Amino acid sequence: MRLNQLLLGLGIGAIAGAYVNQKYMKNHISSETALKIVKKAFKDHGPIDGSWIHMKPEKVNKFNLSYNVYRGGITRTIDSKVEQYEFLVDSKTGTIIDVYAL
Repeated sequence: MRLNQLLLGLGIGAIAGAYVNQKYMKNHISSETALKIVKKAFKDHGPIDGSWIHMKPEKVNKFNLSYNVYRGGITRTIDSKVEQYEFLVDSKTGTIIDVYAL
């Protein structure tokens, strides 16, 4: 009986974990989607050499408003000069909240 109880517990845990994960993901876009949005915006103004993004959203305050955002960066070369930018993307809507040069 102990093996059956263990398997039952694992099954219930897996189902509960999948449910919680799905509820969370409905409220947020993926970090990969957020990076694609930013890369598309940058590619309209020239080529991109590299990019990165944090996988977990973080909470930031901007203009007295609180946002859950993905933080990332873009590197590109324009006229033999390397330019680096950091960006914040709203994790719920995909809106680019801020971009600044480093």
